Amino acid sequence: MAERFQAPRGTHDVLPSGELWWHVVRTMEEVCALYGWRRIQTPGFEDTALFARTSGEASDVVNKEMYTFEDRGGRSLTLRPEGTAPIARAYVEHGLSREPQPVKAYTIAPMYRYSRPGRGRYREHWQLSVEAIGSADPAVDAEVIQLYAELLRRLGVTEWELRLNSIGDSACRPGYVERLDAWLDAHPELVDEEVAHKRTTSPLQIFDVKDERLRAALAGAPKIGESLCDACREHFDAVRAHLDGYGVPYVVDPVLVRGLDYYTRTTFEFLGPEENVNSTICGGGRYDGLVEQVGGHPTPGIGFGAGIERLLLAIEREADGAPAPPGLDVFFVVEEPDARPRVLAAMAELRRRGLSCDTDYAGRSVKGQMTQAGRTGARTVVVARAADAAVRRRGHDEQVVTLDRLVDTLSP
Repeated sequence: MAERFQAPRGTHDVLPSGELWWHVVRTMEEVCALYGWRRIQTPGFEDTALFARTSGEASDVVNKEMYTFEDRGGRSLTLRPEGTAPIARAYVEHGLSREPQPVKAYTIAPMYRYSRPGRGRYREHWQLSVEAIGSADPAVDAEVIQLYAELLRRLGVTEWELRLNSIGDSACRPGYVERLDAWLDAHPELVDEEVAHKRTTSPLQIFDVKDERLRAALAGAPKIGESLCDACREHFDAVRAHLDGYGVPYVVDPVLVRGLDYYTRTTFEFLGPEENVNSTICGGGRYDGLVEQVGGHPTPGIGFGAGIERLLLAIEREADGAPAPPGLDVFFVVEEPDARPRVLAAMAELRRRGLSCDTDYAGRSVKGQMTQAGRTGARTVVVARAADAAVRRRGHDEQVVTLDRLVDTLSP
């Protein structure tokens, strides 16, 4: 017997029977469309320099998690670890600044990060990325955040907490970094190898260390919120006022910095009910310097990334179960073989008219075909004979029609 293969470690298959998964994806698409977002799809791999430049040398993504390889032409490429930088690259490459601003684009796509696999943690994980590029309006920040809150509401997730912060910008951050460096100099016992590296390359990233003991000690460090310039403070106050207007509750978290270098001003995370590494179900923020970093003109932007696998854990914790599959409009049971060619032709025409149809392709008996019709959840079952057909609709009496009239009888 030939070797049986399995999906690589840290990946998983999404099966046709995964109704909850597909329900989540459909809901994401519906909510994004209602908010005026349009879909974008970028390649699964990019030039390595795109992520090294934008994510930051101190980030765990660049240091520990990227899948980087050299192709046969000697080019260094990296499987997409996050969705924002590729969308910003596409914004510049295709001149989207010429379109009405902001450009509101989203993608639902796999991301790749090397880490220890576990429940809700995959090396290939699926993510909703929502980006609004071309506006500095704090109302856009609030809308992006409220969009995800609405998605959670539609999916029945109520156990969540929104954490919010502002990490300033190029005007006020340098002064804050000086205060932070002075504090770290006064606490050398906290400066281990990881902190020293982050301090050298991206000082705010020290708040993103994984060591819980160290994180607790850093609670005594100066906070960026204490050093915001007037413009950043006004922006943050406006974001909070808009969220209050939306009725979206939040907690200000003064050490929330997110794990990538390109963030400025607003940063946020949604925490779900899992009390472990899977607690963050969505994270994002403003990235007003990112487009310039990838070769464009100075352009503000904001967005988030939200993993589907972690969201499923939150849904399953609260929901009664997966939604029932939508079911077919019509299932054809072929009682006499002579009717089969006309059944296939009728199905093709009904599909053209927008009805979902199917029939048996496994050589089942009439009884077996009826059982299969029940499994598909078909709202109408047609039993086709050589000259006529019995149309059985839920809640209606059986109707017998000729095969010539079948399509018009079933059409809406």
